[in-house]
Amino acid sequence: MANHSQLGFQDASSPIMEELIEFHDHALMVALAICSLVLYLLALMLMEKLSSNTVDAQEVELVWTILPAIVLIMLALPSLQILYMMDEIDEPDLTLKAIGHQWYWTYEYTDFKDLSFDSYMLPTTDLPLGHFRLLEVDHRIVIPMESPIRVIITADDVLHSWAIPSLGVKTDAIPGRLNQTSFITTRPGIFYGQCSEICGANHSFMPIVVESAPLTYFENWSSLLSS
Repeated sequence: MANHSQLGFQDASSPIMEELIEFHDHALMVALAICSLVLYLLALMLMEKLSSNTVDAQEVELVWTILPAIVLIMLALPSLQILYMMDEIDEPDLTLKAIGHQWYWTYEYTDFKDLSFDSYMLPTTDLPLGHFRLLEVDHRIVIPMESPIRVIITADDVLHSWAIPSLGVKTDAIPGRLNQTSFITTRPGIFYGQCSEICGANHSFMPIVVESAPLTYFENWSSLLSS
């Protein structure tokens, strides 16, 4: 959960988010190295007298042609690896369908019979003590931890976007089209997200709450809800 003084990302709760944070740090280190080199060369040019020895320096031209290519490769390879990991969906244990409405979500557990519900934001007046304002919902999504989860996302009216930062998930919900994403939660907990598409006046009042729990808890919850 993010806080007001937080400067970095939320704690990663899925392998994809861990990879994204690692790539972010890697890219920052590359950018820091480039900035340090440029500042050093600028300072050197200001302190040293101008010379005509580098007007026709083929070695320097070779270096400043090859070096950017190496930097691009260092950024492209891990980026492509993460893209392929995010797009890979291999035999999920559970499939969840999320349908965006103005302005709430409908969830269907397609592996169960008659297990679906609407998820509305809790009004501030009905908010229990200790819960987060504008982020808590009346019905949470409950999933088993350490299990591959596939989410099929669509919309009923306008564009929406199903996003949970700590899980590294952000997929557009488009009317008439099915998009899909997948994730695995690495620990139990409650993870908050919101619709990240400007879908109307109440766009910021479409929170998403995912509760990751052990398999036995999920089985008990699903049996109670479907009965």
